[in-house]
Amino acid sequence: MIRYLLSRVGQSLVLLFLVSLIGFMVLNLAPGGPLSQFALTPGMTKETLDRIAEQMGLNRPLPVQYADWLWHLVQGDWGKSFRDGRPVLTIINGHLFATLLLMGSSTLLSVVIGTWIGIRSAVRQGSAFDYIATVAAMIALSIPTFWFGLVSIFVFSLWLGWLPAGNMYTVGDGSLPDIAIHLIMPSFVLALVNVAVWSRYMRSATLDVISQDFVRTAQAKGLAPRRVLMKHIVGNAMVPMITLAGMQLPTLLGGALVTETVFTWPGMGRLFLDSLGYQDYPVVMGLLVFSAVLVLVGNLLADLLAAVVDPRIRLD
Repeated sequence: MIRYLLSRVGQSLVLLFLVSLIGFMVLNLAPGGPLSQFALTPGMTKETLDRIAEQMGLNRPLPVQYADWLWHLVQGDWGKSFRDGRPVLTIINGHLFATLLLMGSSTLLSVVIGTWIGIRSAVRQGSAFDYIATVAAMIALSIPTFWFGLVSIFVFSLWLGWLPAGNMYTVGDGSLPDIAIHLIMPSFVLALVNVAVWSRYMRSATLDVISQDFVRTAQAKGLAPRRVLMKHIVGNAMVPMITLAGMQLPTLLGGALVTETVFTWPGMGRLFLDSLGYQDYPVVMGLLVFSAVLVLVGNLLADLLAAVVDPRIRLD
């Protein structure tokens, strides 16, 4: 186990290095460069821009800039925002809770609903429920997240007036019930596609386990159908689903970016778009590295959990 963990940590560090290197090069080679937002300031002269570039170290060769940025990153200094001069980590921490709340609630919804639909479809293969679930999943996978979000706002906020159209809480309130009401629409919109994915994968995994010899043996012994389903079928079908959960993290982060923008949710996705628009490169790089760390940690935890659930999996 220790050898496996050390190997995965080493692989993760290499991947983080490559992600940060590619991201840094792409951002700095983009038209305009990091100084483009300063160039838009009225009355800005070339001499002033050159002085700003020298003060910020942007006049050095790109490999030197990356090495300096990486060295400070390792030491815990992720840089300061071009916009307001605040530390990048402070800015990310200010938006982290909102993103984790949205991702956590949507993940819980997609796992619970998707697992139930998938198991029921597999057990009742060929039934009306199975066909309806299949068609609904195809439709959900075909609907863009932003479109479903806008339709939800129109129906439940503008037409029915049941739910707030956006933001994380009402200004001046911020109580737990108020945050929960604001969370309903964004979490369901973000969970929509994942419910479809989970239901189809769970259906396939359940059907695969149902055809195994040990299930037929359990049924031949006269065990109650519910016991066979919960202990022998669902327990074994969940193993590949745990791995899928780790693989879904990039999708969740990408969906959160769109969902947070549509619902003006103050999370990291919205911060990423705002920072890109302002060309606040230190914040963009910080979000890129932080998101990569979340994905790598999520995949590692999924592999470890799968090994705990299924003792046959050996992590060597």
